[in-house]
Amino acid sequence: MKRHYYSNSIAQFLCDDPSAIYGRIALNSEFAVEQNQKNAWIAQIEHLKEILKNLNGTIYFEYSIPRMGKRVDVLLIVGQAIFVVEYKVGEKQYPSYAVDQAVDYALDLKNFHATSHDRYMMPILIATEATDEAPKISLTPNNDRLFMVTKTNGDSLVRIVHEVHSFIEVNAAETEINSGEWEKGSYCPTPTIIEAAMALYNGHAVAEISRNDASGENLHRTTQAIANVIADARQNSYKAACFVTGVPGAGKTFIGLNIATQHFDKEAGLHSVFLSGNGPLVKILQEALALDKVEREKAAGRKMKKGVARSEVKAFIQNVHHYRDECLSDPSPPVDRIALFDEAQRAWDLKQTSMFMQQKKNQLDFDQSEPEFLLSCIDRHPDWGVVVCLVGGGQEINKGEAGISEWIEALNRSFPDWHIHISDRLTDEEFGAGRVLDSIASRKNVCHDSGLHLSVSMSLTWLSKFLI
Repeated sequence: MKRHYYSNSIAQFLCDDPSAIYGRIALNSEFAVEQNQKNAWIAQIEHLKEILKNLNGTIYFEYSIPRMGKRVDVLLIVGQAIFVVEYKVGEKQYPSYAVDQAVDYALDLKNFHATSHDRYMMPILIATEATDEAPKISLTPNNDRLFMVTKTNGDSLVRIVHEVHSFIEVNAAETEINSGEWEKGSYCPTPTIIEAAMALYNGHAVAEISRNDASGENLHRTTQAIANVIADARQNSYKAACFVTGVPGAGKTFIGLNIATQHFDKEAGLHSVFLSGNGPLVKILQEALALDKVEREKAAGRKMKKGVARSEVKAFIQNVHHYRDECLSDPSPPVDRIALFDEAQRAWDLKQTSMFMQQKKNQLDFDQSEPEFLLSCIDRHPDWGVVVCLVGGGQEINKGEAGISEWIEALNRSFPDWHIHISDRLTDEEFGAGRVLDSIASRKNVCHDSGLHLSVSMSLTWLSKFLI
């Protein structure tokens, strides 16, 4: 699976028939192509064929940023720099939301795409019917080789490219980007974004876990139980699955976020991620934490754009389907050693997963349930890794959802060497594990732990206003 719908050298793009270019883009699209999208692609192709003459480099249409669930309209690699282009075809102004969009895409690419980390990057907004603005080439104040966004109707695009390279040549010796090597880059958050994410979240984590009431003690016990499993798996080089249960409102999501941010070690290359298939929840958590960070920075007399804060949050809160798709595209071990799955019982069964993979991803021979595939991603590591399944109780299992029993069956079927740590309440009827637990009764390295059950409801006051 390629990240882009179309790519080529700019020279070949200029020679290719516009209909053939559009055909490749449309054929590779994962979704039905609506008329407005068709018109936008055709307009972009025609526009770029006109303005990119005499420019050498590589062009990509609809480039997917690893795990972010976003596609850049057009990405150009020219010389020593990457140009992230957001198109607004027919737009007569430069809307602020579109400016933010271009900046967010550039930030995410720089922060989460391994071969983009140390490269100069310029976000550009093209509003095709707007008055062209004189380009102002300047870096952001963060010393991260990211330029301030530039706005143009397209007339100044080549001029912007040349001025960026003039700036680079004056300020630093830089090698040209090899687009073939650049394309091999996988998802990997930068050390600085990890540090920022930990700082963003850990103040809340400490406050909640150090509480003296019953919920604080409960959170501390479960956090420590999971941390012990992770430490032992890491020290003794094995893989483990943890099943954490809890009463409604007990803080399973909080535990997941806390573990994800606690287990980063940039020197040792240790990464963790909290994953949820609930898209709205992911967005709410990301927005809530980002807004909270902006407000705290403002109170301290510092300015921070929400897009920058949001990028920090994305280092540890992600959509499980984007994670799955990235692992499907890239067969190497994911950067994460620890993956925490929220509402794990809602992962897809074999039929639903196979149907989706065949229809949307053109994986005609895909024969794994979502739990089995997700486990196999961490299993790619040659030594150790940990999967933590956060299990909600008393909830109806919908059509296509596997329930927690499929995680157990997948472990028994395909991962005989994994250690299994189970909440001693998983046997309760409300969690739906059923008789499948009997199948691992005689299996080695199975541990039932009361510390993996959250029995006391809590209140995340700092987040509650966003979750009402």
